[in-house]
Amino acid sequence: MKVRQISVFLENTSGRLAQVTKILGANSINIRALSLADTTDFGILRLIVNEPSKALTVLREAGLTVRATEVIAVEVTDQPGGLASVLQELEDKAINIEYMYAFVGKAEEKAIVIFRVEEIDRAVALLADSQVQLLPESKVYQI
Repeated sequence: MKVRQISVFLENTSGRLAQVTKILGANSINIRALSLADTTDFGILRLIVNEPSKALTVLREAGLTVRATEVIAVEVTDQPGGLASVLQELEDKAINIEYMYAFVGKAEEKAIVIFRVEEIDRAVALLADSQVQLLPESKVYQI
């Protein structure tokens, strides 16, 4: 139940983000979710796209520094406390979160939270045994 995320390392200059989205669009790659973290000199663009292998190829061919990372996608109820219950499950199992980001899914009253954790295989196994709804990559890429 792991999902491939694309990380793009960008110089923090005008137009770099537009360049990435233009390349993806020109290659019919649809962005499903994204997160951008930046510093003074560079940024890390994290993307969930419908075709991660193709995205890696076209972005590398354009001279960008990219890498694939495994993350977990979790469906949570889009209401107060929905995220808290998932975070409590992770805390109870001593799973450390490196970073996370979220977006609203197509299903009514549901949100999708993307987690990067230290021990992803352990986290998937433990969460699969709980009430947390893990999403397979095929479903995430179609959202």
